[in-house]
Amino acid sequence: MTAPARLLVVGASASGLTTVEAVRRKGYSGEVVVIGDEPHAPYDRPPLSKQVLSGAWEAERAALRTDEVLSGLDAQFVLGEEAVGLDVATRTVRTAAGRELSADAVVIATGVRARMLPGQDGLAGVYVLRSLEDALALKEELRPGVRLVVVGEGVLGSEIAATACTLGVDVTLTGPLDAPMALQVGPMVSGLLGDLHRERGVRLRLGAGCAGLTSQDGRVTGVELSTGETLPAEVVVVTIGAVPATQWLADSGLTLDNGVVCDSRCRAADGIYAVGDVARFHHEGYGRLVRLENRTNATEQAAAVAAAILGDDRPYAPVPYFWTDQFDAKLQVHGMLPADAEAEIVEGEVAARRFVARYTVDGAVTGVLGWNMPKQTRLRRQEVVDGLHIPVSTT
Repeated sequence: MTAPARLLVVGASASGLTTVEAVRRKGYSGEVVVIGDEPHAPYDRPPLSKQVLSGAWEAERAALRTDEVLSGLDAQFVLGEEAVGLDVATRTVRTAAGRELSADAVVIATGVRARMLPGQDGLAGVYVLRSLEDALALKEELRPGVRLVVVGEGVLGSEIAATACTLGVDVTLTGPLDAPMALQVGPMVSGLLGDLHRERGVRLRLGAGCAGLTSQDGRVTGVELSTGETLPAEVVVVTIGAVPATQWLADSGLTLDNGVVCDSRCRAADGIYAVGDVARFHHEGYGRLVRLENRTNATEQAAAVAAAILGDDRPYAPVPYFWTDQFDAKLQVHGMLPADAEAEIVEGEVAARRFVARYTVDGAVTGVLGWNMPKQTRLRRQEVVDGLHIPVSTT
């Protein structure tokens, strides 16, 4: 396979940047262009809900690379310019500014966009947390004593609630499930997370959906629950999930179904690949399409896509991995934790809040979770690898 003369990456994200770095490491010397809809050079998103929001980091510290390192990649970065269309046949991307860019290989790395509540747009005091600007604007609102309601009890909502609580904010966390991150970690660990949040001062109003927002004079005043109850709020953060940023591909002819649908090589069409949160690829270990929204996948999948572009014909079959930091708890998950999985403590003690849990379905290990035991959790990862029965991707 001949290496493409020109590579076009749509998305100045972690996955987009890592794809460029990976092809350069492998000796690719062709022309590289990166399009990004934000004005910033690539930055890291996980710190937004923690270090940046808390003020522990200045915004500049979230940058993934220095200007000097980016310059060394010999790539053209077209920033602040949104992609609005793709011609698959000619591999040509059209931008909102009317620019048309063609390439021999195109990598789609446009990530996801936050879901919003009806009536949220334009209402003062209501935020999502997806961009650097989102984090900085929200940070200005989080003064001690301010009443904050976080709508959504998943990973992001739980992290924001924990961060805001440490700043002295009056925090209520609400969502339809019974405990923080119940969908991601199951009843045992989510129950422990609920205990931790309550102990630290977060009010939990869970088990009820959000019916809407109340407002006065253009500013939010509360969150209406499906029970009819209204939670008073001066600030609201909506964390009800995200949708793949594929709207610009609607007329492209690519298969779009909860992301850009790809084969096991992350290929959506001839010469067109997808990487990161936007990519829904065939995982040969699980035998189905998978879309992974986590920082580790952004890096690992970018390396796999770079290899595929340069002719390495191997499937991308990672062990999924994510982590979260909330208060003094560091949780790490390798693999999948299905709702019907049985959880067994294999190291440490739950009472001490230092343990590793192994998750199995019909005797097969599907995942491991560690609470403040990172080394031991990492060592248990091999049990998940063995359960997949195929050589998994490594970086």
